[in-house]
Amino acid sequence: MAKMTKSQLLSTLAEKSGMSKKDVAGLLDTMTTLAYTEVKKNGMFVLPGFGKMVKVKRAARQGINPATGEKIQIPAKTVVKFRLAKAAKEAVL
Repeated sequence: MAKMTKSQLLSTLAEKSGMSKKDVAGLLDTMTTLAYTEVKKNGMFVLPGFGKMVKVKRAARQGINPATGEKIQIPAKTVVKFRLAKAAKEAVL
């Protein structure tokens, strides 16, 4: 089964919403930019019924180099995670 491309997504959303493809593309681009800005500034962006992007601090930890078996120190870092909403899980599963 092939995944949906951006072009296919835009066409489907335009068809179902009655908006033009150009308007749908602009809306998606604006929403994406807003999501990135909100996560960077506030640490979270929520899309009700779908999920939320959250900024999470990952602590430093010790790991093992698989090639040599040598123990290495992995530094702390900040990552972005996506948490799927309960409603979305229930709709899909």
